Amino acid sequence: MTPSPMDPGAALARLLAGNLRFVAGQPRAGVSGAQRTGLVEAQAPFACVLGCADSRVPPEIIFDTGPGELFVVRVAGNVTSREISASVEYAVGELGVRLVLVLGHQNCGVMQATLAGTEHSGNIGELLEALRPRLGHVEGEGDDRVRAAAWLNARLAAEALRQDEPILATAAREGRLEVVPAYYRLDEGRVEILGPS
Repeated sequence: MTPSPMDPGAALARLLAGNLRFVAGQPRAGVSGAQRTGLVEAQAPFACVLGCADSRVPPEIIFDTGPGELFVVRVAGNVTSREISASVEYAVGELGVRLVLVLGHQNCGVMQATLAGTEHSGNIGELLEALRPRLGHVEGEGDDRVRAAAWLNARLAAEALRQDEPILATAAREGRLEVVPAYYRLDEGRVEILGPS
């Protein structure tokens, strides 16, 4: 039997409680053989995390969760695209997830390259070019500017998901989905929820 989807507020509280355990160095997550076997037939994650592909930001670890608890979508710069939205739609439409957390982070290389105007060939160049109009106006200097860009990028990605028709936008309008931007501090291990810009 599949459990009922977790209320968005309860899901967010669970994520933040797991993050507090991670920060305190007291993780509890793990998986037994029986739990692993139980995941073979189905999954029932309580939240979806759209995070950066950065190797320093593993959502399952920083939120102290085990297999089957989070539906994780990772891409450089935690940006949205049709493919990313499709993955989030699967979590919401097929798995019943009611909370999507968009997780930016400290010292993001994509934010740094975007702000620096660094030229890259191939697909990474296209990614940076797509971000520049949205983030190039961010003010500040050094780390403060990179942080401001990461905050703005997480907020913009969250808003894009909230407005993505038909599945995500409908779920958000009907109160079945919350999409929340957040920021991970590498130096502290702490996740902070970002309010509206």
